[in-house]
Amino acid sequence: MTRLKPLVPTLYILFLMLPIYWLLSMSFKTTNEILGGFSLWPQQFTLENYRKIFTDRTWYMGYVNSLIYVVLNTVVSVAVALPAAYAFSRYRFLGDKHLFFWLLTNRMAPPAVFALPFFQLYSSLNLFDTHIAVALAHCLFNIPLAVWILEGFMSGVPRELDETAFVDGYPFWRFFIKIFLPTIVAGIGVAAFFCFMFSWVELLLAKTLTSVDAKPIAATMTRTASTSGYELGLLAAAGTLTIVPGAIVIYFVRNYIAKGFALGRV
Repeated sequence: MTRLKPLVPTLYILFLMLPIYWLLSMSFKTTNEILGGFSLWPQQFTLENYRKIFTDRTWYMGYVNSLIYVVLNTVVSVAVALPAAYAFSRYRFLGDKHLFFWLLTNRMAPPAVFALPFFQLYSSLNLFDTHIAVALAHCLFNIPLAVWILEGFMSGVPRELDETAFVDGYPFWRFFIKIFLPTIVAGIGVAAFFCFMFSWVELLLAKTLTSVDAKPIAATMTRTASTSGYELGLLAAAGTLTIVPGAIVIYFVRNYIAKGFALGRV
């Protein structure tokens, strides 16, 4: 019975990896082979789908545009959330708990609710079809999430640390940057990871607020229909490449994520 224990998690991991393998396998097939029958691996191996993505400006700029506004959003969200979370963790003021809960309601609301107001606002400000427009729109649900995560980490830091630093003559921002932030670096990593991933996978606002210059890869993938149908091999290759940025981010913050699930409010 003891020998069978590793079998369960192994089967579970294989089950989770099956869709990723299938997507990767399809990316090396032609659309005709995908529609022609069932096969566990490509019968006619081709790199044409990836060649088109890396040589067609419409495709590769989709990835560039997505990365630009996602990184912008992650930086802005974490930078704004840090002082806000510190205020919630260290100070008590009238309506603080209600305000904290209200922040979370923005994360609960579906993006479709805000698509039309954002579209009209950005059109009037000449921000439509820009990276900053999508980055700021995603702040609506990423900043509350980052505040919620970071507040949990900051509340776990003893207040005596702040008091000792102030007694030693540290000004607030020097204390905050030099002493306090290094103690919650795991929380910052977790918050940045979730902001990156939620912004990366969001489609509705990104598609509504862009048209050409800042069009994300997800919007490009929805326009692969032709007279012969959808180019399934090309879609599979594009989908495979969209996994890469998330995998890279997970690799660099993997240790922080483990600490985050153990210590933070995630």
